[in-house]
Amino acid sequence: MDKSWMHSNRRSKAYELGVEAFLQFSVENLLTTTHIRCPCVKCANLKLFGVGIIRDHLYFNGVDQSYKNWTFHGEPWEPIATSNASRNVEEDDDHSRYNFVSEEIEMDDNDFGDFGSDPYEFANVIGDGDQPLYPGCRKYTKLSALVKLYNLKAKHGMSDVCFTELLILQGELLLEGNTIPASMYEAKKTLCALGLSYEKIHACPNDCILYRKEYEDSTNCPTCGISRWKETKDGFLKEGVAAKLLWYFPPIPRFKRMFQSHETAKNLTWHAARKSIDCQMSHPADSPS
Repeated sequence: MDKSWMHSNRRSKAYELGVEAFLQFSVENLLTTTHIRCPCVKCANLKLFGVGIIRDHLYFNGVDQSYKNWTFHGEPWEPIATSNASRNVEEDDDHSRYNFVSEEIEMDDNDFGDFGSDPYEFANVIGDGDQPLYPGCRKYTKLSALVKLYNLKAKHGMSDVCFTELLILQGELLLEGNTIPASMYEAKKTLCALGLSYEKIHACPNDCILYRKEYEDSTNCPTCGISRWKETKDGFLKEGVAAKLLWYFPPIPRFKRMFQSHETAKNLTWHAARKSIDCQMSHPADSPS
């Protein structure tokens, strides 16, 4: 469908018609009106809301213009051929789902698939990240600069909108031909291939239950009866905003990523492979316990 509205003024009729067409497209493809990823600049497809909230976000925050292939909203994924060493690898449709770096506090509500499970995809991202930050730069690569900037964002609680504007400013300040991402969405799409997946699970404020499995669609705790949603100062409930969250960082994807490096794998298994030369305990690894 026509996506030219994404570049239109938010006050224009074209933008209004585009927003409505996008919401209708999403509902028809996802068959839901309450659990849709919000593509506004601030949420960047990381949060799920109802149609009404997404409509407000698209007007207040604007749509993320770098979101060109609407894979999160039912548009078919178009695989592209990428080269790794002497072979070409065609990305699978599963790669349209992302895992984002867990240092950021604002995370998604459902369990992402392991985007970084394909070693060729990981190698491609690392190879792309080895490009100099700008022509002639020797101190920073695209990936190293992005990781440093993202760490600052997480450390100081920088909002997604602020980080996007910072990236845009950095791109304008650096020399022409620089490889700095143009938006938060592009930055996370690069970092997701590192394989650092996580889950964010809604929890009862009194720690009675986690809203998962049989309680996934519940809006009130079955034990204490308190609402799942955050309450404003005026006493209203903010639907879609959890009152309490549990962050779960699965270890297996991290182990998979670490063991893809022969040198790192050797260091990780050193304590088991190391043998005492003189049969004396010179390191805690020499002890059976």
